[in-house]
Amino acid sequence: MSQNIARMIDHTLLKPEATKEQIVKLAEEAKEYSFASVCVNPTWVKTAAEILKDTPDVKVCTVIGFPLGATTSETKAFETKNAIDNGADEVDMVINIGALKDQQDDLVESDIRSVVEAAKGQALVKVIIETSLLTDEEKKRACELSVKAGADFVKTSTGFSTGGATVEDIRLMRETVGPDIGVKASGGVRSREDALAMVEAGATRIGASSGVAICKGEVSSSNY
Repeated sequence: MSQNIARMIDHTLLKPEATKEQIVKLAEEAKEYSFASVCVNPTWVKTAAEILKDTPDVKVCTVIGFPLGATTSETKAFETKNAIDNGADEVDMVINIGALKDQQDDLVESDIRSVVEAAKGQALVKVIIETSLLTDEEKKRACELSVKAGADFVKTSTGFSTGGATVEDIRLMRETVGPDIGVKASGGVRSREDALAMVEAGATRIGASSGVAICKGEVSSSNY
């Protein structure tokens, strides 16, 4: 079971104070445990890609418009292209949360699509909807717009807002997107029990800085 869970984990370090030594350790742990990916800030993509160049099963993931989602679509598209040029295989973008709340669905969809088109089949696109800031109706709408825009995944949280993943939100997201789109639970998944509960609810990927603890059956104190 540990190996199966490991293959679903994006081993994550997005703290602004992260050092190169910590990024190297993250990537080496990802190799050791065969995690799905490492998820790092854009400045560390080249470093992670270099370390993982001979480990094709472990992808390099980065974040776009992070953590607020309030940059322009043009900026998000540029970030995506730059990340891919630097070696990213997957990008996790934050939606325009204010636009969603303002019922500007066309803007939200086009914002997501700008990243999907910038990725051009070169990188998998996950859409962070920041569930802790949304009503259930808004969560559904965000998921529906992500699917319409061509995203590969919907994702609960940045880990930097007012809350993280919940089983209820994962279940709602899975029901909304159907069986063919990935659902990523991130924020507050600290133990194997947490991870398994998310999978049971419909998650196909887990974003966590606690990947090693999860695999060892330990409980981490990390919030992401």
